[in-house]
Amino acid sequence: MDGDSGPTHVEWHVFGEEAFALAEQTGRPVLLALVTRWSQECHEMDEQTYAEPRVAAHVNKGFVPVRVDADRHPRVRERYNMGGFPSTVFLTPDGEVIAGATLLGVEGFRGILDSVREAWDSRGTAAGSVPRVLREGPPPGGSLDARIEEQMIERLLGAYDEEFGGWGSNVKFPLPRTVEFALVRAREQALRTLEAVHTHLLDTYDGGFYRVARNRNWRGARREKLTDENAALVRAFAHAYRYTGEETYHEAAETGVKYLTTTLWTGEAFGASQGGDEAYFRLGPAEREEADPPAVDRTVLADRNGLAIDALLRVAAYTDDERATRYARRAREFVCEQLVDGGRVTHCLDPEGDAHRQSGLLLDQARLLVGLTTSWAVLGEPGPAETVADWTVDRLQTDAGAFRDGPAGGAGLVGEPLHPLDTAVEAADALLDLSLLSGEHRYREAARRAMAAFAGASDRMGVEVAGYASVVARLCEPCAIEVGTPAGSDLHRAALRFAGHESVVVPRADERPDGPASGQARLVVDGTERDSADSPADLEGLLTG
Repeated sequence: MDGDSGPTHVEWHVFGEEAFALAEQTGRPVLLALVTRWSQECHEMDEQTYAEPRVAAHVNKGFVPVRVDADRHPRVRERYNMGGFPSTVFLTPDGEVIAGATLLGVEGFRGILDSVREAWDSRGTAAGSVPRVLREGPPPGGSLDARIEEQMIERLLGAYDEEFGGWGSNVKFPLPRTVEFALVRAREQALRTLEAVHTHLLDTYDGGFYRVARNRNWRGARREKLTDENAALVRAFAHAYRYTGEETYHEAAETGVKYLTTTLWTGEAFGASQGGDEAYFRLGPAEREEADPPAVDRTVLADRNGLAIDALLRVAAYTDDERATRYARRAREFVCEQLVDGGRVTHCLDPEGDAHRQSGLLLDQARLLVGLTTSWAVLGEPGPAETVADWTVDRLQTDAGAFRDGPAGGAGLVGEPLHPLDTAVEAADALLDLSLLSGEHRYREAARRAMAAFAGASDRMGVEVAGYASVVARLCEPCAIEVGTPAGSDLHRAALRFAGHESVVVPRADERPDGPASGQARLVVDGTERDSADSPADLEGLLTG
């Protein structure tokens, strides 16, 4: 069984070919319970619905019940998520969807069981359908130009909530990558959004950022704390501090660093998440001292560790935070030793030390590469960055340029091709960084092809994927500060502090045949030197003047 099953009486099967083969042999539909350890609703459904003996008996007799931890199986999550967790999905034996819902109480669950049974008995496999995300096929390609960035700026301005900050008029997600896009194009929007996040989503007692606000005014926070989302906000606050010098943003970033390196630290790397027990988070500080905090999932996920490494080193770049540097380095070394083999990244290592067999997922390849390229820029320590990048490009990039979300094959609809935009953006961003750091043009070309594969849909993209426009803008005019001194030198530290966050700082660039002179730094835009400096003060003037 995959994941915690709580007090249920359901006889769960593992997601895989055997479960679907059993469904085919017995003529029963599959019940897929897609859960997470951090979701309070998942625990509620275990305790109330699946623990009801008659419900469990009905499920065991009439279905092949399969339980999947969504964090440990991202490819299942991307194909079968019904919009939240738990996702309760009924499938044909070939993996097509008959019906789906999220949290269901006993009566609601009985109702959907009856309707699915009726549909299956009357229509059989014809009752299933392929989810829209898989029906759309390959993304529409096109050319990359400045209009893509301009369109996203227009959308950003149109979707902004002038009254409360953030984007959208209902549930408020922090959207840290959108904040970063706005920091250099609509800074007031970015800063007001971060102020709302700081006020309403930062846990000022236990540390860390809550996941989302239920209401337009940022109130009604969902209390779960996920490592990747916390890392992304730490990075966004660090960038805000770099542009403004405001201590509030520095303190928010440092609070996030402390949470990641204490509560979510396993001793060797970063755990996956902390649950969102509403009863605990309604307690005051004194009462929390006497209560047990929500459980931490100590599974080491490669993708989330990659983003945490990146975030901590961004903070260190602007503040010389030794704690952030130390933990980022330790996590990088552990993950690379335990989960990287010849450039292929294994998804996770559970608390018992068992590496899950899933490997080569785009999510892990891209996000770990993000952490490795930042490690190169900030510490001068690339780790296996080029090896991971080469494996990703060679094995996951299609002839059309798009990235698949993982290797071919898999049970149900997992084997069907999926080309996720958000993860492709992360991969392309890291590949462009790597191109500037290594001097290898092939990585920039891979990034360009990946983004061009989606360009035909750029006029329909919402602000939640503003990162796409950021990467396109960078590809059109990549900017590097090449430093002819080692990482940690005064000149290198000045470059990290004063360069825009969409630029790349390249240490030891004097070792390249076409690099700057030793002891010199130069600004290079799209391969052409724009200016140079010989001292930190001169470099500050060059980059901020």
